Amino acid sequence: MKKLIYVFSLITLAFSVSFCDMNKLPEGTLDDETALQSLNDCERFRNNLYLNLKGLTNGANVYLTDLQADEFQGTVINGNRSGIIHAGSFSSKDGEFEGLWGSCYSVISSVNYYLEKVDALVEKGAFDEAELVQINRFIAEAKFVRAYCYYMLTDRFCEPYSAENATAANKGVPVVKQYHPTGDNTKYPARGTQQAVYDFINEDLNDALTGLQAFEVKDKSNVAPNAPYLNSYAVYALQARIALNKGEKKVALELAEKVIKSGFFRLAKLDEVQKMWLNDEADELIFRPFKSKEELGGSIGITYQGVKKDAADYIPASETMALFDEGDARFPIYFTKFNLIVEGEPVPAFVFQKFPGNPDLQITSEPNYQNMSKPFRLSELYLIAAEACAESDSDLANKYLKDLRVNRIKGYNAESTYKGAALISEIRLERQRELLGEGFRLTDLRRWGLGFTRGTKHPENTDVENIIMPNGKGLKYQPGDHRYTWPIPSAEIQANPQMKGQQNPGY
Repeated sequence: MKKLIYVFSLITLAFSVSFCDMNKLPEGTLDDETALQSLNDCERFRNNLYLNLKGLTNGANVYLTDLQADEFQGTVINGNRSGIIHAGSFSSKDGEFEGLWGSCYSVISSVNYYLEKVDALVEKGAFDEAELVQINRFIAEAKFVRAYCYYMLTDRFCEPYSAENATAANKGVPVVKQYHPTGDNTKYPARGTQQAVYDFINEDLNDALTGLQAFEVKDKSNVAPNAPYLNSYAVYALQARIALNKGEKKVALELAEKVIKSGFFRLAKLDEVQKMWLNDEADELIFRPFKSKEELGGSIGITYQGVKKDAADYIPASETMALFDEGDARFPIYFTKFNLIVEGEPVPAFVFQKFPGNPDLQITSEPNYQNMSKPFRLSELYLIAAEACAESDSDLANKYLKDLRVNRIKGYNAESTYKGAALISEIRLERQRELLGEGFRLTDLRRWGLGFTRGTKHPENTDVENIIMPNGKGLKYQPGDHRYTWPIPSAEIQANPQMKGQQNPGY
């Protein structure tokens, strides 16, 4: 806890360093007191928060939960990268959990610092009226980033939300609202209730929504597809996702429909789906953190595709590919064949290519599998709406399901209508197809109260069965398996005496 929450090093805004006087800060370095003095300083710090958000929505922060579940299988050539998580044999000591926990709390600390300094500047009248318009936007964005961090922490490290779990002691994560770095571990916070965490997330998101909407009254240029900066509809999208995970279906439907009915975004059509994943452009992308050749970041695709196209750390299970019927435009976009070289011999196998690498982000002749992250897409809102009203309004649920399918499946029979358990099953299957590889699977299974058994067979080429990691084959999770919730990193519990005895069950 000491390292990950409270010790915060300010970002160095310049790198022309001189060490002539060891009692002085290096030239170009900003300390706690001088880092934020002007609108320009605030904007620089805001840009850093966007860099953090880009990192939180890409790479291992997305793919780890999917590798943990049933849709992908590790290969014997993957060097055991993420192998412990994939095999379900992890413990609280594994560094990958500490990485996400630490990243989130580091960003939270940055936001806390930022908000306190900006508020102080506002109070002393440091900005004119025009500058205050920008500052209020920056504050709204910062609160969204903090809320997103707490959303990720609750999604990974808290047990499923329920009325009982919401108010039970020590079921949430520590809520840190102020920037107060200290080495005094007696002042570190304990885990609170889940309700306290969600209340704080809700407060931040409501403030973010109010601030962004106020700015959008004056400037709607960022309320558009492929927006590089946050807008009010990204807030609605996150609120809808959280509401669905909490079982607040009426709220989830209302929020999802605010985005769907806004008129600013539309589902990618059949002939536009490939461009969405290859070129990172589509009218359904509500928010798309910026990348360029000079500003890259994490990669999701690299864990599924080797640079020389003869290796893959993880490949799709045969059952995953079987989800897609003939005419589904997503199949050739999501899957392709590589000749995987195993002990010098080629093994033809399907690999997952949903994140193929944007050509505009490639910097050498070899693929780097860099794509812009797509944390909020309109299709997810259609699926949220369908799931949220499946039991209360089957006609509406069918409508949202059909609207999505006609834009994904060539020749789809839009006359098909489902009811009851069949409708719920179809929505879940469509969610699995549409959001494959985007980090939702583990959360979905947990929300639905389902277990899973990872497949072992590859009838399309039985040779593939021989290159699957033995310790990941046929892995089973029962409904309610404790591994659906990640362990609190042991380093945190050891550093913080207030968290003694507050580890998640099963670890």
